[in-house]
Amino acid sequence: MVARGLALLVLALPLAATAAGTIAIDVGHYLGAPGVTSAHGRPEFEFNRDLAQDLDTELQARGRVTQLIGADGSMNVLAARPRAAAGAALFVAVHHDSMQERLLSTWTYEGVERRYGDQFEGFSLFVSRENAGWKKGLACASRIGAALIKAGFKPSLYHADPKVGENRAFADKRNGVHYFDRLVVLRNARMPALLFEAGVIVNREEEKRMADPAVRKRIAAAVANGIEGCLP
Repeated sequence: MVARGLALLVLALPLAATAAGTIAIDVGHYLGAPGVTSAHGRPEFEFNRDLAQDLDTELQARGRVTQLIGADGSMNVLAARPRAAAGAALFVAVHHDSMQERLLSTWTYEGVERRYGDQFEGFSLFVSRENAGWKKGLACASRIGAALIKAGFKPSLYHADPKVGENRAFADKRNGVHYFDRLVVLRNARMPALLFEAGVIVNREEEKRMADPAVRKRIAAAVANGIEGCLP
């Protein structure tokens, strides 16, 4: 019986180690509330899903264990997302950005009136100090921001501005990381967590870049580099 117990313990150890190293990738928004509408009329959820799937593929190619959350568009309870990631080493919420409504202009695309804003571009990262593992989340967000900058992307930074942003204080200005303490998916996570806004899709040119598969793969590779830097 002792020998059998030891054998079961040995078998369980790799499984436990695998679960502990899982990276949960959350597809922001869902079909019933798909987030911001891009300058050309595409819902944010579709951008989020495409990039999250590319990140999932990139991490798996590197031998990482991943968990894709919300990809079918049916997960309509925010607090359920971090619960679904229970036991993961890191929770990454994937989103695309907009700006305040009063800053947007109107144009007509394919016969439909759309809203756009070309003033801002770039990525942003957010962490919540109400998240149980926020210090580790911040370390990972900083690594991701640094990796994105190294890959040729730039942080937007405008979220910290009290007039044109939301007055989100910097956690790491150099790498484009802000505090967003009340953000539900982060504050309810029991593991280190961060939210990534990949680009501003109400910006007409940035939207085109975010829809480009080659650009998405570059972003996914940079984010994966950052994650590997904080979760060796």
